[in-house]
Amino acid sequence: MMMRVRIIDGHCDALYKMFEQPSIDFYDPAAGLDVSYARIKQANVKIQFFAIFLPERITVPQFDHYLEYINIFYRKITCDGRVRLIKNRDDLYAVWHSDQIGAILTLEGADAVQGNPLYTRTLYHLGVRFVGVTWNYGNWAADGILEPRQSGFSNRGKSFIKDCCDLGILLDASHLSAAAFWDLAAATAKPFVATHSNAKALCGHPRNLDDDQLRELIRRDGRIGVTFVPWFVDSANATIDGVLRHIDYIGALGGERQLVFGSDFDGISRAIPNLEHAGQYVNLVDALEKRYSGTQVQRFLNGNWFSFLERHLPVH
Repeated sequence: MMMRVRIIDGHCDALYKMFEQPSIDFYDPAAGLDVSYARIKQANVKIQFFAIFLPERITVPQFDHYLEYINIFYRKITCDGRVRLIKNRDDLYAVWHSDQIGAILTLEGADAVQGNPLYTRTLYHLGVRFVGVTWNYGNWAADGILEPRQSGFSNRGKSFIKDCCDLGILLDASHLSAAAFWDLAAATAKPFVATHSNAKALCGHPRNLDDDQLRELIRRDGRIGVTFVPWFVDSANATIDGVLRHIDYIGALGGERQLVFGSDFDGISRAIPNLEHAGQYVNLVDALEKRYSGTQVQRFLNGNWFSFLERHLPVH
């Protein structure tokens, strides 16, 4: 039997569901999570990014809310050693050469940081390694893609970019307004990523990236996380073949070595048929193997993410 290809997935909202429903058990196969331990083991997801995303009902986000999420992560996911938090390259290699599953903590929306460098540093010490500065709307740092004014980064937001880069926190451009995307590009020479965004040329949703943005991520050797959000794949009828069309398109722009996946499982209200939870990754893998070489499939599923993490995570 052929060994299944390992998968690195750059975005899920399992922590959001666990925050909203404290009774959910990550290790219970019947818990109702798209990304549960059983499902990622079934699909051979070797490293899963877990986002800290505050629900919209929290109108005044506080730093304590982030701490609640991080407490859930440590208490309910990394509690018994089956899942290991990846904070540096040593952790990355240890996970890759063991039976453990790796987890990377990310922040989706820096509203409660409020430009406080101590908060930024605390997030780093607690293990957060990627930050998406906004969700869809504006905050103290920048505008999101659905903010009507469509501005870029504030001066405090540009200072936050520098703080993150100095610490070793990587920046995620998914959800940024177009102006903020280009402000980020101008503010740092370091590569950045878009963990869960598709090609706007194929599907015109505002959250997708236009060709200039895709080319910039490719030029920087950042990463472009093709996502399974149906309305980012096709406005009418999203399928696994539709996901492959986005892969083809980004590859044709020169992005074969920058293309990764960011499913957005547990963050969507409906799913692509046969790609409804992490356990069904196998259906995508089967489709990939029919269209691409083994080397390409390995790059898309883990190699491109792994090389980025190996290059940009802290050494120790």
